Amino acid sequence: MTDKLIVFDTTLRDGEQSPGASMTRDEKLRIARQLERLRVDVIEAGFAASSNGDFEAVKAIAAAIKDSVVCSLARANDRDISRAAEALKGAARSRIHTFIATSPLHMEKKLRMTPDQVFEQARLAVRFARNCNGDVEFSPEDGYRSEPDFLCRVLEAVIAEGARTINIPDTVGYAVPELFGEFIRSLRERIPNSDRAIWSVHCHNDLGMAVANSLAGVKIGGARQVECTINGLGERAGNCSLEEVVMAVKTRRDYFKLDLDIDTSQIVAASRMVSHTTGFVVQPNKAVVGANAFAHASGIHQDGVLKARDTYEIMRAEDVGWSANKIVLGKLSGRNAFKRRLQELGIQLESEADNNAAFAKFKDLADRKSEIFDEDIIALVGDESVTHEQEHYRLLALAQSSETGERPHARVSFAVGMDEFHTESDGNGPVDASLKAIESRVRSGAELLLYSVNAITSGSTESQGEVTVRLQQGGRIVNGVGADPDIVVASAKAYLAALNKLHSKAERVAAQG
Repeated sequence: MTDKLIVFDTTLRDGEQSPGASMTRDEKLRIARQLERLRVDVIEAGFAASSNGDFEAVKAIAAAIKDSVVCSLARANDRDISRAAEALKGAARSRIHTFIATSPLHMEKKLRMTPDQVFEQARLAVRFARNCNGDVEFSPEDGYRSEPDFLCRVLEAVIAEGARTINIPDTVGYAVPELFGEFIRSLRERIPNSDRAIWSVHCHNDLGMAVANSLAGVKIGGARQVECTINGLGERAGNCSLEEVVMAVKTRRDYFKLDLDIDTSQIVAASRMVSHTTGFVVQPNKAVVGANAFAHASGIHQDGVLKARDTYEIMRAEDVGWSANKIVLGKLSGRNAFKRRLQELGIQLESEADNNAAFAKFKDLADRKSEIFDEDIIALVGDESVTHEQEHYRLLALAQSSETGERPHARVSFAVGMDEFHTESDGNGPVDASLKAIESRVRSGAELLLYSVNAITSGSTESQGEVTVRLQQGGRIVNGVGADPDIVVASAKAYLAALNKLHSKAERVAAQG
């Protein structure tokens, strides 16, 4: 006998809480469509009450996604829950996920509420949510550090009020596997009506054990839902990694004895899309989706793999999507071939004008780069994710000179709204000169926290460079991503993309489950 493990993806909600990882509505929609292709069971699309932008993103995803349950987070109050219900109206299947903190520390220091007040608010919130939606999930924030007797009291009450899923978060990544698994099992054994709900785990990676804790919650504790994110994206050290927990259960089915609905061949595509959209580069030795995940440098290993792959490979690279990304387009490819490849990649642009603009950029890139890879297309379309109305800053032209013994110099032309500016500067290198030239005119005063360069495709000096720039201004942290065969141009694009995000006044209310 086997059970099904429900995969609940929160990349678009908890993953977005990584500093600088906030996404536009169109970016969220594009990732949601890829998650649907991945056959994720539940997509937590956002926190509808946090901002108008997040509300619109949840609403758009709810209308577009048909095969996965679309979920919105809501604090345990009527306003948040009503806002979530409104955003989810158009969904084929939807869920409201409400939460309140239950640990002594959080109740006293953060909520400034007594345990009895928290108990009553949790119970009434689930009751209200159940009247708005037939599928309600409840999370006791900082559940693992909560007092077990009080936690059992709260969970028994919310199950009685109609919560179908009970999610236990290790909000600060404090748990260790065996103890966490026993904690989940103890709750299920102690609560009389525990069999009326599906039990779920949501683990953070502060001690590097989010996947191990989640799997212990499943194997030892009997949880049948795991909350996770693509690439383990999330604030601080991140969340439980979807690709790792899925491939662990699939590869060791002999041990876990669980079925999954996930189409694992879509994992790499999802990883690349999230990485490009957020600017969070995947480390080369990252399990499953890292560039070196299936690489063998040792001569002994190479010899073994050539003789029999399973000598050193417990998974096949093609099973997670590595072999699916072949060279498919070039300078002679037409509009229909380009549109078809967008569809195969799960990318749907908003209008014909957007399609035309993306195709024009594709042809321009094909003139400069003979072979176009899927990663190039994802990066190219990523540049189209910000509409001209939102794109306050736009790069028009860049020229730079750099030679041994001479100080590098850059001349940059860019648009600010409807105005065009031309500026120039020296610098320690061509990138430094270009960014200084932009800043000399913009005068944003933003602090540069991160500058990184990553080759979009490997194996050729012709590869596009993908640059990530992280800026901080007035407490806000944003990432800008730019791609171009010319690293200096990519750097200028990334810097302007980050400035565009700083210029946007959209704010989010942080929430953590």
